[in-house]
Amino acid sequence: MLRIGVDLGGTKTEIIAINNAGDIVHSKRVKSPQNDYRETLDNIVSLIRECERQTGHIATIGIGTPGTISTRTQTLKNSNSTWLNGKPLHRDLEEILDREIRIANDANCFTLSEAIDGAAANDNTVFGVIIGTGTGGGIVIDKKLLNGPNGITGEWGHNPLPWKTPAETPGPECYCGKSGCIETFLSGPGMTADFKRKTKNTLAPPEILELARDGNTFAIEILDRYYERMAKSLAHIINILDPDTIVLGGGMSNIEGIYEEIPKRWGNYVFSDSCETKLLKAKYGDASGVRGAAKLW
Repeated sequence: MLRIGVDLGGTKTEIIAINNAGDIVHSKRVKSPQNDYRETLDNIVSLIRECERQTGHIATIGIGTPGTISTRTQTLKNSNSTWLNGKPLHRDLEEILDREIRIANDANCFTLSEAIDGAAANDNTVFGVIIGTGTGGGIVIDKKLLNGPNGITGEWGHNPLPWKTPAETPGPECYCGKSGCIETFLSGPGMTADFKRKTKNTLAPPEILELARDGNTFAIEILDRYYERMAKSLAHIINILDPDTIVLGGGMSNIEGIYEEIPKRWGNYVFSDSCETKLLKAKYGDASGVRGAAKLW
């Protein structure tokens, strides 16, 4: 049996095909269409059909999406690729391809991949986080994805930043309509916005990190504040879920200091005399989402 996984991201769409032995026999990555739902559908269908032509097999199909499918309307909701919200993505793809398709939030797919054979393969309870343009999350227990009745399991990024300081109140506006969401502080755009509030200059996170390494006072302050906010936010998760492991993916997970600094700090907020939860970087990097999509079958 051949299993296809598709990772529909805000900037790129990736497809892989995995055979029975677990080997990747096909892969391709292209730019995601912007602000065009029909073009998004065409792009996904084209990648799948090309994959099946080249491999000579009709495959099962799993798709990781930004956002999730509403159980009430059966349309996509909560996507930061906002032009997809309210669209019947699941139904349309099944009609075009004339077969059953399994769809899950991209952070859920990421977590499933890392819990099955990735960084957290030896653990029972895993919280996975993608920190990039957003801050999605997913929960896997005993190798099974936890799905709630609302389809929003693991959406820590749209809770308020815990233990806010006066300077963090009410917090930046979020695309979800609220203010002060964790995502507005910890995402890549969140770090850029924090730097701009401090310096009036707009820099991407890699540029801010380079300035910090060079000893720039403002950049060091921004990075220190980022560590503290992440420690508080993940401590909130530990207090609720008490996971064996938290696995990080996405562009912001490449910040070298995270894996040392956050565990040093989150003990100040975890409701315990010690914290044994591990904080690990994803084994498969930005390929985890697409691998997890294939593993929905």
